[in-house]
Amino acid sequence: MSVIRPATAHDVPAILQMIHDLALYEKEPDAVRNTPEMLTEVLFGDNPKVFATMAENAAGEVRGFALWFLNYSTWEGVHGIYLEDLYVRPEARGEGHGKALLQHLAATAVDRGYARVEWSVLDWNEPSINFYRKLGAVPMEEWSTFRLTGAALAAFGGRAVAGAGSPAGSSSGSREAATRG
Repeated sequence: MSVIRPATAHDVPAILQMIHDLALYEKEPDAVRNTPEMLTEVLFGDNPKVFATMAENAAGEVRGFALWFLNYSTWEGVHGIYLEDLYVRPEARGEGHGKALLQHLAATAVDRGYARVEWSVLDWNEPSINFYRKLGAVPMEEWSTFRLTGAALAAFGGRAVAGAGSPAGSSSGSREAATRG
């Protein structure tokens, strides 16, 4: 049995540990820069825009979490939920926690009049892909995810990244190049 509840500030250490565990599973163990302070602020600060939902077993042990935020469909004219991370601890997989978390998000979307719940999954993650398909989720076959990050984001946004060849705060022509392109 899975008990689903909103995260509290008390859950931050468990969430952060599961974020690290997820990064390890996704073969990016050194990519997490998040801290307890950052996570606490984004989830529980004055105006949170990111939300976490916890899955526990009957004994109250945290077994997984979903971290999500709102997106918006210009075509539908309403919000949706973007699921950033869904993680269930390996020893708790197959106990229904992942399904319960996704059902909770789907119910939240329906209750609030949102158009969809969507997320990304790595192409090689066949166990998750198969799980999502069994729930009725469909891949967006004709869509690819793009991302600007790091030095490319800073250059395109007209801001240099410290240590990337020009002083921090210097646009060194980046803004002009970006507006021409």
